[in-house]
Amino acid sequence: MAYNAKDEEKGVNLDRSTSPQFEPAPGVKESWQRRFIDSFKRDPNAAVTKPTHTTTSGGFDHAAAAERTANSGLAKKLKSRHMQMIAIGGSIGTGLFVTSGAALSSGGPASLIIAFGIIGILMFCTVQALGELAVQFPVAGSFSAYSTRFLDPAWGFAMGWNYAIQWLVVLPLEIVAASITLQYWPGAQDTNAAAWVTIFLVVIVIINFFGVRGYGEAEFVFAIIKVTAVIGFILLGIVLDCGGGPRGGYIGGRYWYPNNVEPDYQGYREGQPPGSIASGAFHHGFKGLCGVFVTAAFSFAGTELVGLAAAEADNPRKSLPTAIKQVFWRILLFYMVSLTLVSVLVPYGDSRLLGDSSSDAKASPFVIAINNAGISGLPSVMNCVILVAVLSVGNSSIYGSSRTLAALAEQNQAPKFLAYIDRKGRPLFAIIVASVLGLLCYVVGGGQAKASTALNWLYSLSGLSSIFTWGSICLAHIRYRAAWKKQGHTLDEIAFKSQVGVIGSWVGFILNCLVLIAQFWTAVWPVGYVEMSSSEIAESFFLAYLAAPVVLLFYIPYKIYFKTPFMKTSDMDLDTGRRILDPSALAEADRVEKAQMPRWKRIYKIFC
Repeated sequence: MAYNAKDEEKGVNLDRSTSPQFEPAPGVKESWQRRFIDSFKRDPNAAVTKPTHTTTSGGFDHAAAAERTANSGLAKKLKSRHMQMIAIGGSIGTGLFVTSGAALSSGGPASLIIAFGIIGILMFCTVQALGELAVQFPVAGSFSAYSTRFLDPAWGFAMGWNYAIQWLVVLPLEIVAASITLQYWPGAQDTNAAAWVTIFLVVIVIINFFGVRGYGEAEFVFAIIKVTAVIGFILLGIVLDCGGGPRGGYIGGRYWYPNNVEPDYQGYREGQPPGSIASGAFHHGFKGLCGVFVTAAFSFAGTELVGLAAAEADNPRKSLPTAIKQVFWRILLFYMVSLTLVSVLVPYGDSRLLGDSSSDAKASPFVIAINNAGISGLPSVMNCVILVAVLSVGNSSIYGSSRTLAALAEQNQAPKFLAYIDRKGRPLFAIIVASVLGLLCYVVGGGQAKASTALNWLYSLSGLSSIFTWGSICLAHIRYRAAWKKQGHTLDEIAFKSQVGVIGSWVGFILNCLVLIAQFWTAVWPVGYVEMSSSEIAESFFLAYLAAPVVLLFYIPYKIYFKTPFMKTSDMDLDTGRRILDPSALAEADRVEKAQMPRWKRIYKIFC
């Protein structure tokens, strides 16, 4: 194969000498049935890397693990537009649209904004660190592979399984949420919920069997719908708050003041006396604020998927920096602005915010705000958007879990069959495993009570696990930069540098630790614990903090058995999987390209 600078820039592995080429016979056109069947066979072009050295009993082969994740055989078909939409709106789901209502109810509007703001800062620092690592090393498994390479293989093992389990349980959680969302319409209430979850599960699985291109196109469409809806709600919310709705009346910030809900507010239940709906800036004080963190973390979960998708981007050096920069606008616009408007339109004492479960779309503060305004038809439109959002997150869950499981298998940290990559670049068996676990969505057949209990435990597994993932990304970036300097490299050799640098990674890591501490405090001593029994406190603790013992359960036995070392900066592998082979030449090409841009575009590229 001839050398091509474009291939080098895109990160194409030019060495195919050890891989057989799969080519149909010249002049022979196979039937679509044969092509379809053959697409599920193992890709003969996928690199099957042999261990580069033999380890002693109980050891871990670092070099072989790095080689396998760098040459996984995944299809590189995600375009820049896919990456941008995955970054902007890829995982906006029930966390923002629905469970933010429960967070508003438990902590009050000020707690909602402060907690989401802190998690937003944490998330921005984390994604910047992830962007730098993913542009340099667009390898399979992304952040779990970075933990293995730059921190400790045992911690990488724990983080990989933590992330895989997070998305494996989110799939049934989001499918059930979609079926509950449909209950908003009276006609759907008479249909067995199991029928709806079957339809949603089949649709999501089919999308993922179309490969990474199918996932990318679906997320592109889903994200456009969600982004349009959020921008529309922001514009509507401003009008409603200023008194421009059908029912009129200036609202302003009245619900941020104590006991300031008007007598004709739409949220009063039948027989409820006027003035009995509570309002104010905080609810349950500092503990109420700390309790909102896990909801905020669940809402932001999935933002890091753009780093995982880097291994399947056709040109990560070009598409990833743009996608990473746009995360800032996602945090500011879609979370902070929209939730600020929600906080001034709905008081925290509105009983509708509690709903029947954490996935009840009728409890969405977005829907409640529109209902209060008396705009007919629009609540149904918003519920359609919520339905699209939960399907989008369900789609992302199969993608995230299957790629992580395949990367773990490549590193011999999961059953080897999960590393099977077919001729379309799909981790076939990993997708099947993730899809089969989606059958947990049939808990809806056991009735509302059993379904709610099961959903709460699934939510407890996924809610806090993101904090461990994000903290590991920040720490891996800190250690990577230390190794980069130790081994004689300069920052000029890094194609995309985190805009907040190592200081930002320290800020992100410390904030992750503080959130874990705050959540532990509220888990051990929850609001109203004095009136709770010991069994209720224990149940409350594990519902809030279940992810922590799960992580330790994976980390400690692996650490003891394999005796894995904490990685020294001098021993870290900074070469395997690096796709930027000539950074100085590429940097010069970027400089020339920017010089030819008009001024407005150069300014735009700084922020987007």
